[in-house]
Amino acid sequence: MRKKRKAEDKVMKMKKWGSAILGIISGVLNGLFGAGGGVAVVPMLEQMEIEPQKAHATSVAIILPLSAATAILYFMRGIQVDGSMLLWLIPSGIVGALIGAKLLKTIDQDLLRRIFGAVIIYSGIRHLLG
Repeated sequence: MRKKRKAEDKVMKMKKWGSAILGIISGVLNGLFGAGGGVAVVPMLEQMEIEPQKAHATSVAIILPLSAATAILYFMRGIQVDGSMLLWLIPSGIVGALIGAKLLKTIDQDLLRRIFGAVIIYSGIRHLLG
């Protein structure tokens, strides 16, 4: 019984450290690319044996605080946001988030993983050729 408890404690400790490291990576990517942390978070959470839907939900949950912190730091360094764009991006983004959250419940995990991979590949190619 004690060995099992020690093994469980070790796994929890590894998950905590893994989560902390993943948080740092996410923050760095968010600061560099603007919410790009999800690119690292989802695959790394899946490597930690988190189911894909839960990995996507967790990734989304960390975007707000990371993005707020990054936006504040950008602002403090004199990097301005385009306020007129926000008037369109925020409401339409909320609509898109609602649609995406509803779809997440219905999409097969393997299909979700493939869609995510395709989006990452498309984005990567666009940036390489851009």
